[in-house]
Amino acid sequence: MKAWIQLRVNGEPKEAIISPETTLLDLLRDTWGLTGTKKGCDEGDCGACTVLLDGKPVNACLVLAIRAQGQEVMTIEGLGTVDEPHPLQASFVEEAALQCGFCGPGMLLSSKALLEVNPAPTEMEINRALSGNLCRCTGYTKIVRAVQGASQKIKAQQGSPEKDPESDAK
Repeated sequence: MKAWIQLRVNGEPKEAIISPETTLLDLLRDTWGLTGTKKGCDEGDCGACTVLLDGKPVNACLVLAIRAQGQEVMTIEGLGTVDEPHPLQASFVEEAALQCGFCGPGMLLSSKALLEVNPAPTEMEINRALSGNLCRCTGYTKIVRAVQGASQKIKAQQGSPEKDPESDAK
């Protein structure tokens, strides 16, 4: 028996006919070609497949695609572009926070979810938010620094409104 599914992925409406056992990970990668979401352990242990489901990080390998019916999914492809990277992506590059890049999509999306609810996290809060994401190359020091740097970039972007030069003259 097949099921018809509709959801939004990176802001775009998507639909597919799937088997009931299809995971969100397989739907994203195999059906829609969104291979930025990595297939690591396929058991929910490594976090390489982390996506945001209605803004919350989930292991896409553990979510049946049908459970995402009608929801919003963000993959790494929806975070930023080469020309306009998200502050997290820019900060990860500046801090050399990734080496092989396999854990990167999950780290970035878990970090985005954290910064959405806590724009100024402590090191401990960052570590807790990233605890489900494994990195075998860099360790975590540079990743934590990158999240802290992105927090500062986002604050600066949202900073105080530009002053009216005429108001200073009054």
